[in-house]
Amino acid sequence: MISIIISSVDNVQLNQVTKNIEDTIGVPYEIIATDNSLGEKGICEVYNTAALKAKYDILCFIHEDIIIRSVGWGNKLVQSFAKNPEVGLIGVIGGSYKPLSPSIWSGSGIANEYSNLIQVHKYSNKPSVHFNRNPRNEELSYVACVDGVWLSTTKEVFAKYKFDEHLLKGFHLYDIDYSLTVGQHYKVAVTYDILVEHLSEGNYSRGWMLDHIKLHKKWGSYLPVDTEGFSKKDRAHSEKSSFMEFVEQLIELGFPISTAYKMLWANPRLLRLHFKLFWKLHRYIYRLYKQRNAL
Repeated sequence: MISIIISSVDNVQLNQVTKNIEDTIGVPYEIIATDNSLGEKGICEVYNTAALKAKYDILCFIHEDIIIRSVGWGNKLVQSFAKNPEVGLIGVIGGSYKPLSPSIWSGSGIANEYSNLIQVHKYSNKPSVHFNRNPRNEELSYVACVDGVWLSTTKEVFAKYKFDEHLLKGFHLYDIDYSLTVGQHYKVAVTYDILVEHLSEGNYSRGWMLDHIKLHKKWGSYLPVDTEGFSKKDRAHSEKSSFMEFVEQLIELGFPISTAYKMLWANPRLLRLHFKLFWKLHRYIYRLYKQRNAL
């Protein structure tokens, strides 16, 4: 029923998640694991190649550093797709507003995250956090984007829409890109029936930022995506917060001020979305770079 696809870099983690799946899934399945420990292929290419080998109708793309805590989750996933044919992509954490400003899948500044995920902090001393937000007590919540820690689609959807291995050759942003691709034709959703524990948090690098910039150039004419119906004020606040966060990340990663200005001017839709906000962000870039002595 379910083909599980993994880009593997660690045999210990792969063996752990393999045993975990065996103990919890509860339906016929296969695991298609690709050894990518040398990082020779980007995750989009690995996923596309592996998915073509799948024999089952439901495809589940997962990180190997997870533990699935829900017993019988396979049947719950099968039923979710069966009962909701309009849904083309399911995750366990996602956001209902993807800003025009460069950002993670939920942006920042407004509460739009829907989730059932335990996040372990491998690289810091922070305690684990159970992100569990389902304010309307739904089985599925429709969102703009879902996170790549656990993604599921159908073979029918995948036959039409592949991961963009030509644009994204590394290991970043594939989840946002695929969410936006599928979301043009199907609904994207977060499920609460499957609890995943993620054993490491994400971190940012120059490679991540370069892919981030590519992604937003690709989708600039399509964003923002709002599945919630936020007010213009809320949208503007998210755009402001998300772009300010983006500028801070640029500085931390050593990008010049020109990169920030180019991204602001790359898509005039932000100017049309909120004229005053556009010029506030223009001034904010200069002020922040000057404060950080990055000019």
